[in-house]
Amino acid sequence: MSSKTKSLRTPLGRVRGLGAAKEGVQHWWAQRLTALAIIPLGLWFVGGVLAHLGADQASVQAWLAGPCTGTLAILLLVALFYHSSLGLQVVVEDYCHTEWLKIASLVVIKFAAFFLATLSIISVLKMMFGG
Repeated sequence: MSSKTKSLRTPLGRVRGLGAAKEGVQHWWAQRLTALAIIPLGLWFVGGVLAHLGADQASVQAWLAGPCTGTLAILLLVALFYHSSLGLQVVVEDYCHTEWLKIASLVVIKFAAFFLATLSIISVLKMMFGG
């Protein structure tokens, strides 16, 4: 059948399998789960910072250096950077129509998120282990 002849398939049948390459649901769930993790972790962090308002740097550093506090801070950082990279990916995929620019933007977003998350985690680890 040539491309100009009419297909016997329904519109739904023609679009099945197209789109997000079966990654859309996984991406959606990852975005929701990281958002769900950020809520209590973010509230904990804001509460901790508010509790240390007016404290000197050594006090705040000692608070963040605790094993439980440091671990929660690292979990917050991982969730924040992963969630933000997922969100920015959706924006680029939806609004960037030039293919090379879309790919370049996605690569920059992924590398920037990885670099900044790594830098942040190393900073927390240095506080935890007195580096």
